Order: sequence, then structure tokens, then C-alpha cells
Amino acid sequence: MRISCIIFFLFFLSCERNAITGRRQLNLFPEADLQKQALTEYRSFLNKNKVIPVGSNKQAEMVKRVGIRISDAITNYYNQKGLYNELVGYKWEFNLVNSKEINAWCMPGGKVVVYTGILDVAKNENGLAIVLGHEIAHAVAHHGNERLSQAFIAQGLQVAGDAFTKKNKETNAVFNAVFMPGAQLGVIMPNSRNHELEADHFGIIFAAMAGYDPRESLVFWNKMNNLNENKIPEWLATHPSNTKRIQKLNEFMDEAMAFYKP
Repeated sequence: MRISCIIFFLFFLSCERNAITGRRQLNLFPEADLQKQALTEYRSFLNKNKVIPVGSNKQAEMVKRVGIRISDAITNYYNQKGLYNELVGYKWEFNLVNSKEINAWCMPGGKVVVYTGILDVAKNENGLAIVLGHEIAHAVAHHGNERLSQAFIAQGLQVAGDAFTKKNKETNAVFNAVFMPGAQLGVIMPNSRNHELEADHFGIIFAAMAGYDPRESLVFWNKMNNLNENKIPEWLATHPSNTKRIQKLNEFMDEAMAFYKP
């Protein structure tokens, strides 16, 4: 009983309120450590995959252009709110990778990858802005840190010193499972759905701040819904159902439109 109380106390001390979402979350890892590990894994990923260079491809140029507009808008917003410390260490990078996979992701420190497969769904800059706003929202809302912290506790891994080293295959595997593409089940799954809705909420706000129409999110997710042929019950999925996602986006829309100045 005493040990349980100590664990609960340490758990409570490790929780902090996110500057943007306002929600308390468990963050056991310093952001600087996550950014350092993210840079290592990002470079490794780019070396192992076919990156489409900017300058020779219009789609790659679009990814970088939209990404810069959104990251600049977020930086300006955080600075206006006096939250500039929240983005310390962020050095934004946007890369397009040749893959049929319909996906994109953002790691700590602003390391972003977009797959060519998702551009067929996004279709245009507004659609891409919805995708990038969503993925960047995951990063700045510290969802990865929260999920990683939960994973370490669930697996009984030690959080001490530099948990991520080249020799520590177990902890590095957990890091990649959380931050790189892939579904997370078990203990982490319910919170992952909540993270998706938070990223939808703030993602369309970030897109709107950059001058992109947040209503494009409804078009994008309707397309995703049409692509989702093998429907499964929401409680078995790490992401919300597309129907629920569209419903919540409609609820967030008035707030996002207040930031939209075309």
C-alpha cells in the first residue's frame, strides 16, 4: 500500500498542464532528450527511404511551402502568448517520401515526413495543410511524450539519465513504436484516440492561422471515410471513427474559422 502511494505521488508530480490544450498529462522525459533521439531516428529513416528532393519536384516544394507557413504561424502564435519556451529546440524540417502509404508524421523538434500516398487524398495545399496541422499538433501538444511515458510505466522500464542510447535496444524500440508510424494497442490505445481528437482540434486552428481554410478538413476526412472499406468497431481502433472525427470537427469549426483570414 505504501509503495502504491509513492508510485501515485511520483506519477502526480510528473504530470504537467499542457500550455495549449490545458490538459494535465504525464510527461516523464525532458523535451531536449526526445528531440535528440528524434533527430537520430529521423536521419536514419531518411537514409533508408526514398526522399524526393525539393527543387526537382512540385509536390516536394508544396510540402515544404505549406509546412513553413504553418510552422511560422505556430511560432508567431506561441510568441504572442508568451509561450516561446515551448518551442525551444524546434528546427523544422519537412520531407516528402515516395511511398503509397497514406500517412504523415511529426517527431519532437519539428521533424516531419509526408508520404506521397496521402497527397492523392489531400489533393491541394488546403488539404495538405489539414494533414500537417494535425501532425504538428501532436508534437507541440506533447502527445508523444505522454504515450512514451505510459509505455515505459506499462512495461516497467526505468526512466533515469539518458534512457535512449544506441545500446539500449529495448527503450529505443519503445521510442520508435510511439513516434514512428504504427498502431499502439493495450494500455495506450484509449488515450491515443483522445490525442487524435486533440490534434484535429488544434490542427485546423494551426492551418487557419497559416491562411488555409479549416473547412477543408471536412472534405479530407470524408475522402478518408470513403477509402476506409474495411470498417472496424471504434473501440478496436487506435483512431476515432471517421464519422466521429467529422462530427467533432464540425464542433471545432467556428473556433478555427475565427483564425482564418484568407
